[in-house]
Amino acid sequence: MRGARAITATAVLLSGLTLAASTALANAPCGGDFGSWLQGVKQEAAGKGISQATIQSALAGVSYDPGIISRDHAQGVFRQSFEQFSGRMVPPRMARGRRMMLQYASPLSRIEQQYGVPGAVLVAIWGLETDFGADSGHFPTIRALATLAYDCRRPDKFRGELIAALQIVDRGDLSPAEMRGAWAGEIGQTQFLPTSYLKYAVGRDLIHNANNALASTANYLKGYGWQKGQPWGEGTANFQVLLQWNSSQVYTKTVAYFAEQLDRE
Repeated sequence: MRGARAITATAVLLSGLTLAASTALANAPCGGDFGSWLQGVKQEAAGKGISQATIQSALAGVSYDPGIISRDHAQGVFRQSFEQFSGRMVPPRMARGRRMMLQYASPLSRIEQQYGVPGAVLVAIWGLETDFGADSGHFPTIRALATLAYDCRRPDKFRGELIAALQIVDRGDLSPAEMRGAWAGEIGQTQFLPTSYLKYAVGRDLIHNANNALASTANYLKGYGWQKGQPWGEGTANFQVLLQWNSSQVYTKTVAYFAEQLDRE
């Protein structure tokens, strides 16, 4: 009997260790078996009140995309100088940017009155991000974010974005199929990461509705301290706010320059 008890105790111990190892694997912040890791994400999502229907519809069949990681590791655009980047990005967009300023003059005026951000700044961001909504991206957002969260370069950041994307689906703003955007998980005509979408979106549809996207961008900048009626060139407080949109000095200087050209019209 003592031997039987010993065998039983050993079996219980081994079972407990297996369960603990399985749980640890599922809750691992990154790497390991993708299926086990994804199970941990599902558990976390459920713990945050996201419905099982959303979890299943959004995460069923999601797979790792090595192409996303290749893109993440190969970013080189902001190694360009300001002269190189702005020279490539601004002149082809200037004429259309001016047309957008005229076409959207009324909503841009209302947005500036409400949030304090000039239309020229919003149109400059809009043009640089997606060619004024012409190319918001085609990558499935859930898969892109899951891949980046699983990768061990920035797992905490992108795991949070993945959970936020599930919350967007859960509240009915977008279906998983509709949620397509840039390879790094940004969505909409001015490219919001899901956490910013949840916090600053004005209206639910930032993909098809340009007015919503522009108002949301202004709301974001106001949220980071945009000062109404003040300049936004390099060295100003508003330039520092623009750096909260994109931390690249080259990109932000290009936004400021583009906006200054549009504002002269």
